[in-house]
Amino acid sequence: MKKLLVVLFSFFSFIAIAAEPAPEETKFDPGSMITHHITDDYSWHFADNFVLHLPVILYGKNGLEIFSSSNFYNQHHQLVPYKGYVLEHGHIYYANEAGEPLTEATADGNEKRVGPLDFSITKNVASLFLSVALLLLIFFTVAGRYKTNRGKAPRGVQSFFEPIILFIRDDIAKPNIGPKYERYLPYLLTVFFFIWFNNLLGLMPGGANLTGNIAVTLVLAVFTLIITLFSSNKAYWAHIFKTPGVPAALLPIMIPIELVGILTKPFSLMVRLFANITAGHIIILSLFSLIFIFKSFAIGPISVAFAIFMNFLELFVALLQAYVFTLLTSMYFGGAVEEHDHADDMGHGQH
Repeated sequence: MKKLLVVLFSFFSFIAIAAEPAPEETKFDPGSMITHHITDDYSWHFADNFVLHLPVILYGKNGLEIFSSSNFYNQHHQLVPYKGYVLEHGHIYYANEAGEPLTEATADGNEKRVGPLDFSITKNVASLFLSVALLLLIFFTVAGRYKTNRGKAPRGVQSFFEPIILFIRDDIAKPNIGPKYERYLPYLLTVFFFIWFNNLLGLMPGGANLTGNIAVTLVLAVFTLIITLFSSNKAYWAHIFKTPGVPAALLPIMIPIELVGILTKPFSLMVRLFANITAGHIIILSLFSLIFIFKSFAIGPISVAFAIFMNFLELFVALLQAYVFTLLTSMYFGGAVEEHDHADDMGHGQH
């Protein structure tokens, strides 16, 4: 734990905290404001005059280069080229002599922008590190309490998380997976708390929209798919390639449908989490935008009231989405390890 804290301290000490002058007043653009808050970025904007400029890590023509993202901004917070690179629309490209993204011709006659390999610590990556550190800190503490308080009633943080852990074990893993639930329980607990914690962190002022990033939900869904496929037994594949009760003449139609069904399950996991979390953020930000659009004492309180209501509703959605993702994952695992009774599948096993 000490080594982890040292690594985290070293990482965040690299982050530059920039105090920037307020830009000149311009017309409020709700679309760009909402897009800025729900998408990834090379700096973490908490409030006006308080920005965390994150480290940019590039590997390109000049080898490995590491510098702060603050170098892409001048004193008026306008984007400028730096070291032959230019930041545009959330991506870093090579800059040409005019300071614009360098392009090259493609085989089909079009042009594409050229950039280096990008390993930068973006806002979502920094939020990911923060949530992982928080998870490790909490659950190492819980594990330590179990060792020191063996045989005693739980207390403190242990008493808060124990009912949730038991709920996932007794009401999600056991009923849906069956006797082999124990080998999947660590993954189910990790997925549940990872999604829940990041959903809550995303609702905090200045929070990153990590679980509203489709790349993150894609990785979680792919993990579920890989575990499902590697856990599957003969009965699982027999049900796909020789569906019980289906005439042989229909198998050429049923087999592709069943194979597509394997991929649509993780796809639904990915889209459901991404869409629900992102939609919640957009609604809350849209309600706050009404204050600056109408600039009315009549609209302001109503917008704030609805935004607060939606924020409390999102607290419930944050927990609900973690539960749904974990529940469906356990059902997919259960279908992969279940020993199918073909007689029951065809309706002949009932008395």
